Amino acid sequence: MKNTLRGFFCMPLFLLSMFFLAFPAVHAEAFHAQVFPSKIHQGDAFIIRVSGLKTTVGPTALLNGKLLRFSSCGKGCFIAIGAVAADTRPGLYQVPLMIGVRKRMLGLRILKGEFETIQLTLPEEKASPNSEDMERINREAALLNEIWENDSEKLWEGAFVLPLKNPLSTLFGTKRIINNEIISLHRGLDIRGSEGEEIHASNRGKVVLTEELYFGGNTVILDHGGGIFTVYMHLSGFNVSPGDLVEKNAVIGYVGSTGRSSGPHLHFGVKIAAINTNPIAFTRLKF
Repeated sequence: MKNTLRGFFCMPLFLLSMFFLAFPAVHAEAFHAQVFPSKIHQGDAFIIRVSGLKTTVGPTALLNGKLLRFSSCGKGCFIAIGAVAADTRPGLYQVPLMIGVRKRMLGLRILKGEFETIQLTLPEEKASPNSEDMERINREAALLNEIWENDSEKLWEGAFVLPLKNPLSTLFGTKRIINNEIISLHRGLDIRGSEGEEIHASNRGKVVLTEELYFGGNTVILDHGGGIFTVYMHLSGFNVSPGDLVEKNAVIGYVGSTGRSSGPHLHFGVKIAAINTNPIAFTRLKF
């Protein structure tokens, strides 16, 4: 044994170098992963940022079995914006993050949201669709579902903004009792406005719809990439066309009262991976 060790340490330097090159040390790649905010309410959005990677292949993450979509945010940096539905059960959730064969568990706490209830009165033809209207509503729902499935490249830049700087009226998640009998959950944010007032794009994106819908009236939808869409409803008119690439704050349309509406205002909605998201919390995210 002594002779063996003596022989090993007496090896020429170049042979020792070859020995250690044959068995390289394995160092785990250091990276940083963060969820913020780490506490959100039902219906809110959140961010996962991963930095310090030495690969061009982005990570993957899951929440409630739903895949989050990552985009590049610089060299070795990837970012995903996720959301939870308004009816998600409160509690602490584990978000598995995978980078190659490595896995890390991130935590996200969901708090109970506080949603109000209001009474609305609408003309009967707007409150209770007939059979012909229902056929149209179903066709439009199928069209919108196809849009939400698009997974395009990231177009948005920096924080999203509200499209009107006016007082708010009906908040996200509000339970609306229409004509004392129909219950509807408000899936966006209503912002007060005057007929013809300019509406601005919440962020850079591509126009994927400008149509008159049964519920939304004249509606614009922007695709911001990564499964993020913003929706602008009840417009009096459009200032963009499908296929247009618009910058943040560009004028895309004008306030109106088309569709199921009781007066001029803007219904502003946010969809993340087909989940309706609280626009106020979403525009407060810091990138």
